[in-house]
Amino acid sequence: MSPLNQLNTATRRLIAGLVATLVVVLGFGTVAFASSDDPGQRKPDAPKPTIVLVHGGWDNSTGWNAVVEKLQQRGYPVIAPANPLRDLASDSAYVSSVLDTIQGPIVLVGHSYGGAVITNAAVGHANVKALVYIAAFAPDQGESLGQLVTMNPGSEIGPNTLITRPYPLADGTQGTDLYLTQSGLKTAFAADVPSRVQDQMFATQRPFSQEAFGSPSGTPAWKTIPSWYLVASNDHAIPPATQRFMAQRAGATTSEVKSSHVAHISQPDRTVDVILEAAKSIK
Repeated sequence: MSPLNQLNTATRRLIAGLVATLVVVLGFGTVAFASSDDPGQRKPDAPKPTIVLVHGGWDNSTGWNAVVEKLQQRGYPVIAPANPLRDLASDSAYVSSVLDTIQGPIVLVGHSYGGAVITNAAVGHANVKALVYIAAFAPDQGESLGQLVTMNPGSEIGPNTLITRPYPLADGTQGTDLYLTQSGLKTAFAADVPSRVQDQMFATQRPFSQEAFGSPSGTPAWKTIPSWYLVASNDHAIPPATQRFMAQRAGATTSEVKSSHVAHISQPDRTVDVILEAAKSIK
């Protein structure tokens, strides 16, 4: 055999040896990599609870916009349904029907009258793991908003700040809608938001019916579901003393913020903090 052929043979053997070594090394590397990144070997992260935000009277779902954005940025699924604002029983039934469509744990949040709605809507929903009240009504069985709002002095909601308008009911009779006057919205409802926002809120307010204001509440969900309460200490709609009473009665984890009645609009960061505290308590 010529020296050239011998060299070629040696070279071929060297190359074959290197290839075999690389196959072994890369083979083990591939196995190790697959093992370390195998989804079947990793414990999936627990899903975040869905945050359901229920607005109150004279507000609408867009009042939650800043809160929605901040929660979504943190990866939480959020729904802010339109509260019908007709009467407590039917409004609660509607929100309950929304809860029926949600899989997994829920943090149910209510502002103002929305608090009375979530108090009733959450009953019977085992996946509602936390209730959050933002300057909200948390009635006991048989109580109405009218009773609670007059429990302590300080509310400016009344004949001087309300406009009444009749509306037709399905049975041919009439109901009565309650609207805030422009001055009432600025003093009793949203004193700490910019005046241009106050003007927009006045123009776009959704009234709620006098019937909803007087409806008696049913069995309260806060008796069986952990609750959180954010007291608005400068509130002229629901007196802060009444808010503290309701929070204490419900056994709620309570904090306070210096805001008007619309803390979710004027203090969205503080509102989100309370919601996140409730969400993170869910195991």
